[in-house]
Order: sequence, then C-alpha cells, then structure tokens
Amino acid sequence: MESSPLPSSRRPASGVAHPAAEDPRALPALYRLTSLAGRADDPRTALRDVLGEFVATFGADAGSIALLNPGTGRLEVEVQLGNPAGSEGLGLKPGHGVTGWSVLNARALLVPDVTVEPRYIAVRPAARCEMAAPMCDGEEVIGVIDLESDRTGRFTAGDLALLERLTLETTLIVQQLWRIRALQAKARQLETLLTTGQALVAKLESQELLDTLTRDTRRMMQGRACALYLHDAARGTVRFGALDAPEAPPMPAGEQPAAACFAAAALHTRKQVEFADVRSAEFRSVADLPDDTTLCAALLTPLIFEGEVLGVLAVFTGRPHRFDNDEKRVCATLASLGAVALQNARLYARVFQSEQTLRKQEQLTTLGLLAAEIAHEIRNPLTVLKLLHGGLGLDFAADDPRRTDLRVIGEKLDQLESIVTRVLSFAKAPTSLHSRWSLADVLADTLVLVRPKLAQAKVQLVYAPPSAPLIVEAHKGQLQQVLLNLILNATQAMPEGGTIALSFAAGPAGTATLDLADTGTGIPEAVRGRIFDSFFSSRPDGTGLGLAIAKRILQAHHGDIALISTGPGGTTMRVTLPLVKS
Repeated sequence: MESSPLPSSRRPASGVAHPAAEDPRALPALYRLTSLAGRADDPRTALRDVLGEFVATFGADAGSIALLNPGTGRLEVEVQLGNPAGSEGLGLKPGHGVTGWSVLNARALLVPDVTVEPRYIAVRPAARCEMAAPMCDGEEVIGVIDLESDRTGRFTAGDLALLERLTLETTLIVQQLWRIRALQAKARQLETLLTTGQALVAKLESQELLDTLTRDTRRMMQGRACALYLHDAARGTVRFGALDAPEAPPMPAGEQPAAACFAAAALHTRKQVEFADVRSAEFRSVADLPDDTTLCAALLTPLIFEGEVLGVLAVFTGRPHRFDNDEKRVCATLASLGAVALQNARLYARVFQSEQTLRKQEQLTTLGLLAAEIAHEIRNPLTVLKLLHGGLGLDFAADDPRRTDLRVIGEKLDQLESIVTRVLSFAKAPTSLHSRWSLADVLADTLVLVRPKLAQAKVQLVYAPPSAPLIVEAHKGQLQQVLLNLILNATQAMPEGGTIALSFAAGPAGTATLDLADTGTGIPEAVRGRIFDSFFSSRPDGTGLGLAIAKRILQAHHGDIALISTGPGGTTMRVTLPLVKS
C-alpha cells in the first residue's frame, strides 16, 4: 500500500472549521492535555504525561516525542511509551525515517502500512501503522510526535487531523513550560550571582576566593567541572588555580607556557572560546586539561581587569552541549566578578605585606632608638670618667708597672667613647637620605598603600590637596612610616567604619601642619598623657611603639606631633614640619 502524506494545517483558516473540530475526541483530549500541563512544572514530566494521553486517545501501541537538538541538528527521543528500553535519547537526522521526513518537510505524515514504506526505520518489529506530526513554533520545527499501531491501517486521515490539532496545543503548552522554567532558571541565576558577588567581595585569601568562584560557577552552569587558570603575563605562563568537580581529579602541577596551554585561545583573543568536545585527538597532548575522561564540551571565559588578563574560567559539561547566549553571559558576568575580586585580594595582600613591613621597621627603629638611648646614657658617665682620669695628674716612673696600667685604662676609655659615638651615629638617619619633598606627594603615595585597607574597613577618606606646594627637607620613607601609623591607628579606632579627614595648613614661623581627624570613639582620658610613651598601648595587641617612634622621627626632622582633641565624636592628631625656605 502506498503511503499518502497529507498537508499540514497548523492553524485553521479564517471561517473554515478545522477537521479535528468535528471529532468528538478533540474537546475531551484538549481538556485533559491542558489539565496535565497545569499540574506539571517540568517540561519532561509534562511531555511524558502528554504522550500517555496521545497513546490513550488514539489507541496506539507505542509512541514517542522527539525534540530537535539545535547543537547537533539531530532529533533526540525525549520520552517514549511501548518502544524497546533504551530508545530514549536516540538520535535521528531530519529526513530519515517517518519522523525525520515530517520534521524536514514540516508536514504531518500517515503511513497505513510500514512494511511497504521505504522511509520507515524499524524500531519495533511488531509495528504496522505509523503517523507523525511536527511540533512547529511559527516557521521553525522544534520536534515531532509519533504514534505506532500493530495493526495495518489502524490510523485514519481523521486521526492524523486530530493528531495535528493536539500537537499544536501540545507545542504551545510545552513552550509555555519552557518559558516558565527559563524564567525560574534566570531568577535562580540572578540570586546566585548576587550571592556569589557578595561572597567574592568578602574573600581576602586568594585560594579561598578561587575555590568559591569555581564552585559557584559549576553549580550555576550545572556543569560537570569548572577550572580556573591563572595567567602570569610577566612570565608568559599559566598554572592551575582551582578545580571543582564531584570527583575532582588531581590538578596538573607547575606552570605551562601560555602559548601551549588549554586556555591559550581565550588568553590570546581575550574573548570567550567554546570547544564542542575536549575528548577529541587534538586535546590529548594538552598537559593542563583536567584528567577526566567524562568531560565533553567546554566554555572558556577570560578574567580581564583594566585590560590585563588575570586568568581563564573554564566550564566543562559531561555530554555534548552547545552553550547558548544566556549561559555565555552568565559566565562572562562571573568572570568579571572574579577578576575584580582577585585583583582586590592581591591589593589586600600587598597592604597586609606593607603592614608587616611597617611593623618590622618599627621594631628595627625601636632597637636603634633603644641603642641610642643606652649609648647616650653611657656617654655621660664615660665623659666624667675621662675628665677625672685626665685630671689625676698621675705620672709614674718608666719602669713602674702602674705606668702601663694607666696607659691601658686611657686607651680603653677612648675605645668605649668610640663605640658610643658609632652607635649614636648609626641611630641617626643619614643626612644623605634627606631630600626635598612635597608633603602632598608624600601623602598621596601613602594613600595608595592604604586605600584597599580603608575600603575593607568601610572607612571613607576626605582629603583636599593644599592650594600651594608645601616643601620639606625630609626622609620620605620615615615620613610615610609616620603617616601610615596615624592612618592605621585611626582605622582601628573605627571598627564599624567611619570617616578620616586630612587637611593641610600653613603654620606659624614657616611651618606646615597636617591634621588627621577620625570619627572613632576617642582616646580614654586616663591614657591621653601617655600615648607617646614607648611600650605603652591601650590595645591588647598593640606594641606601644607606633606613636613613640612617630614622635621621635618628627623631632629628628625638627617637627612634632600632638593630640589636638579627642572624645566620643573622634580624635584629631596634628603633624608639624618646618618648610624649606625659598
């Protein structure tokens, strides 16, 4: 018997009743389809229920719903009833078989006897009659519904018309479910993006940041694995930063040349790069690819901050997959958040390193000052001893042993004075390191070091540079040490955040003043008179050296530091330095 393909009519023409409208099965079936769709929130579950309704309505022995995969261009069976186990997921090219012909031509097809139909591809040996109708979204075919019967001629032209009508409604229902699911997914993605962004900003330790970024990206993208490659532009190398997977394989150790690594394409183009299958032969020699044979498709997104590529974020799937624009935008957003957070973490690390260096400098300065104080205290009695020794007027005979003792005593007194002089000279800052500096420039360089620290502590900086240059003769490093100490002290006085205001002014007798005011809790009245004493601190973790060293440094520069005011509303410290005479 020859098959008779019938033309498909997706929507009834105006004023002309659709043939299925007269079928008594139409309205009950449409009602049941609508009810099924209303109870399901998952498209796959809805399709399975819909297929069951189709099989029952037409008395079919088997049926399937296949959807067109835009990535592979093949029809993939989504749900099936009555077909052999394992037939779900089977692929078929458009044009092949009855269902493939229906999709390729966007028309319904009825085959009364499949045994004489050359286009028929046998899945069930018992099948004798088959009909298929395409699922059309406008001019685009998204899938096909196929029904089979074990009796020749079981389905009629009326059945095919009703199948078209029900398929049209099914397509609308499934599309609506897809839209709802897409909106729900976008809502979850947005919520995750907000949560991830907040988490990333709060991470100050680099490895914790990398682990969080890969974990949240994999979960949001529902990938098999997610890896982060770190790029060292100066060395031209790439190394593994983090890997998140259900059963994460060991990460390749060491650095790889950037030009020969898996992330090379994204590094070079500075754009997202997609690979359809990383299991192919061209990737077998890539050393920095995760050692996991289940990985398939990959999307690589560069982490770029102010034109510098910091790394590459790679998402892997466990099956063939084509990343759509929404997925690419999500990865790009996560990569942008990760780049900013990674740069912040690096800046914080530099600030903490600067703080550690400052503390070490404080300790070394303190040792020098203590040595100078000890040497100064020794020098006074030593000078007295020398004067008394010289004034004794002792003169022994040449053969008297005491003459030798007297000479040795004089030499040792001179030696002790030489040692004291060297210690005092060492404790002083070499005048060769003093240069002329603009106070505004010294402060600007100092603020570069502490801005990330202030941002972390939620401290706002209010600063207006002086209207005229204020030039001083000073050791820049020591002045920066003083300013860093004052700013960090003010920050610690505001644990919940606050404001630091800096202001310059011309003082009396050719001096410049810098006032630093904070909005902290103030200095307790009982300790205000001792804040510049060595080894005195009101904080349990304080060394009691910062302000003492700052005062000695400024006094060595012929300046000073003073407490101007303090109280519940905040504290103001004033630094005074002599200006260079023009």
